[in-house]
Amino acid sequence: MSRLWRDQIQVFLAPERIDLVRLARGFKPVQAAKITALCQRIQGVPAWQAAVQNLEKNLTDVAGTELTITLSNHFVRYVTLPPQAEIATPEEVKSYATFRLREIYAERIDSWNLSVSEWNPVNGAICAAIPRDLMTQLEAMAARHQCKLKEVEPYLASVYDHWRKLLSGNTLFFAVIETGRICIAILSNGIWYSIRNQRILHGVADELLAALDQEAIFFGNKEAIELVYVFAPEHPALTLPKNCGWNIVPIPTDQIPVLPHYPSVVADNAGMDQCPA
Repeated sequence: MSRLWRDQIQVFLAPERIDLVRLARGFKPVQAAKITALCQRIQGVPAWQAAVQNLEKNLTDVAGTELTITLSNHFVRYVTLPPQAEIATPEEVKSYATFRLREIYAERIDSWNLSVSEWNPVNGAICAAIPRDLMTQLEAMAARHQCKLKEVEPYLASVYDHWRKLLSGNTLFFAVIETGRICIAILSNGIWYSIRNQRILHGVADELLAALDQEAIFFGNKEAIELVYVFAPEHPALTLPKNCGWNIVPIPTDQIPVLPHYPSVVADNAGMDQCPA
């Protein structure tokens, strides 16, 4: 089978849900129905374990397909890599990323796989780290089902890359919100300044506002009214208080459509695939 004509399986993998879409390849890809499978976390095992098991249960008749997995920010740790003119080779970039992560997470990074965005000595890059055991299980699962694991990508990076051409401003505040987690990035003149990836413990709007205010203080240069691009498909009614100093700019999905496997509001759990704890 020609690689050009392989069906595509696109998956969003989160602690308590998976979203799976199959696209039949051709001159115009045809989308099959989207599967959303809910799953409760299993006590005593990594947060991603139940989701991986649920994904494998829903991988049927996928031999010869290409599999792309977008990982929830719950499973990813990020660090920015500020520009360094003297860093040029891939080995130097990897050492730089390892050093930056170890400063924050210490010996925990020894069990993670690191992935660095395209490095530029002028603009720097970002590094994403995921559990090595998670990556190993995804690779083994793809091999068992005879499909090609084309890409494993973090949610924040996937959303940013998808709409980056339509995001404007010398200073860019960018937030991706999913169930239980907020991820906020700041870019200044094309340089990644910071990434905050935190759990939601209370109300989404309150925690988003508090996190934005804190990040603006760290950044040190906030306008009276600042704009923040927000992608929050699981929270379509999200708003911030008036006169709070922030205005939400929705991601321009009318110009570039949302990728079909991204999560959305679950309107009715009845009849959906359920995975017991």
